[in-house]
Amino acid sequence: MTIRDEVREFYRLGPLPSEQDDSVSDETFEELERMLHAIEAPVTDEEARLLLGSFGEDNCFGMAWTLLHLVESAPSPAVTSQPPEGSNMWIENLWIRYRNALGD
Repeated sequence: MTIRDEVREFYRLGPLPSEQDDSVSDETFEELERMLHAIEAPVTDEEARLLLGSFGEDNCFGMAWTLLHLVESAPSPAVTSQPPEGSNMWIENLWIRYRNALGD
């Protein structure tokens, strides 16, 4: 399994926090952003699958979009089947984008 240290480190921090979470400091958001930007694209398929667990419940001040584009830089799509009802909106978004790319 090919997973770089910077990807593992970012994943270990857990899902991106919500923009509404007042307990998260500006410094924490800045550190998350720095760590996210430290991951160079393209990611491997294994890294993309791991990073799926890093999506939070909202946009996280644009970081979720950066993460989505990073996941999409993998050689193969990370989400190729319809997620279960109630799945994370970013996983559902990746599914929709995959289907749109197929022309369905």
